[in-house]
Amino acid sequence: MKVFKKELKALKKRQSTHAPAAQEDTFSFTDAMVGVKPLAQDKVEPNKQVELFKKKQQSSAKNLKHSKQLAASFNFSDMYQAVLPQEGPMRYCRSDVPTHVLKQLRRGDFSPELHLDLHGLTREIAKDEIAALIYAARKDLVDCACIMHGFGQGVLKAALPHYLVQHPHVKAFHQAPLEYGGKAALLVLLDVPVMAGKQ
Repeated sequence: MKVFKKELKALKKRQSTHAPAAQEDTFSFTDAMVGVKPLAQDKVEPNKQVELFKKKQQSSAKNLKHSKQLAASFNFSDMYQAVLPQEGPMRYCRSDVPTHVLKQLRRGDFSPELHLDLHGLTREIAKDEIAALIYAARKDLVDCACIMHGFGQGVLKAALPHYLVQHPHVKAFHQAPLEYGGKAALLVLLDVPVMAGKQ
């Protein structure tokens, strides 16, 4: 910048010596830039198609994540109280499921492939975990899962059966055999979607 100012002063002096004083007032920036080459454009314009494609991919990924979360969620009610047996082990069988399934669950004929431990969780978090377990089991075509509620103060032990009864994909549940947790757990039998290739 200093060099430019010096050149500008030198140019003014040259013009003042060659031109009359009236021309000094008309000296402009354009006159000073005579002979200067403009810089070439070094910016690259972004490809708008690529930008649009990236935005669509990001929004579809967000939508997919949101739809998976919606599919894995289920609104369990704390107000709903199912009619469950007061004596004997905790058990339930949906009306369209044969009752001998309860005997099979009690004996351990079904072995759970998925286990969920609810120890230390609040009721709200437990509801989300139960819904996610059922979603994951159906997705992986697992028909039996074990949910361990523990003993503690008995809050989850009392609430869990009422939550499970509300879910449309729970066919039956029974207090787990000793090898899967006994009185501190439930074996849950689920409706699994039938694959086209399986009979």
